[in-house]
Amino acid sequence: MSRIEWTEQTWNPVTGCTKVSPGCKHCYAETMSRRLQAMGAPGYENGFKLSLLPERLEQPLRRRKPTMYFVNSMSDLFQDGVPEAFIDRVMEVIRATPQHTYQILTKRSTNMRDYFATRPVPDNAWLGVSVEDRRYGKPRIPDLLAIKARTRFLSIEPLLEDLGRLRLRGIHWVIVGGESGAGARPMKKEWVINVRNQCLDVGVDFFFKQWGAWGADGKHRSKKANGRKLEGKVWDMIPELAV
Repeated sequence: MSRIEWTEQTWNPVTGCTKVSPGCKHCYAETMSRRLQAMGAPGYENGFKLSLLPERLEQPLRRRKPTMYFVNSMSDLFQDGVPEAFIDRVMEVIRATPQHTYQILTKRSTNMRDYFATRPVPDNAWLGVSVEDRRYGKPRIPDLLAIKARTRFLSIEPLLEDLGRLRLRGIHWVIVGGESGAGARPMKKEWVINVRNQCLDVGVDFFFKQWGAWGADGKHRSKKANGRKLEGKVWDMIPELAV
């Protein structure tokens, strides 16, 4: 079971990554990889260096119960260094398990766009991009919209500034969250409300994950204490599953 609020299980046929934008500054996956390496956990012998783990490809095949999988919570499937042939194998597993739904999130939007330019997207694969700010995050949205996918989503986490107007036509789901952990950067309430209101205006499902280390009142406290409510409400909207 995953501790990530918007999924059920994680599937990591790839581990390790490199930083490409401000959203990567306090990468939880990097911190966790170091811990797992110190513990001697399989798959993390190289710490946070890119590692392909073909032995994990069959994991979803062994699970009959329909499950929402977050693909590569500890990496980025479309980072430079992951061969297209390996991505092909990931997609083969996705197609072979139509009972599952797979959430694939990337910061390498051009790589994902180019990959799917010559390949169909499985109906049970949700494609998403990270949008943490205006300079690096927002330009990923057109790349995502250029892909013919049944379900597209934005992960606006950590939200680092006011994003202004967003291109949401053709987007089906938006996740927003603040940063937690040491050195977490604050997220302002008005930034979140701006995104939520735009989602509601165009009928996009909105999911508010957390305030993180900084509350709606701008005070620093534990993530648990700050909670997940926005204006007194928990926002857990999610698209319908592909059938």
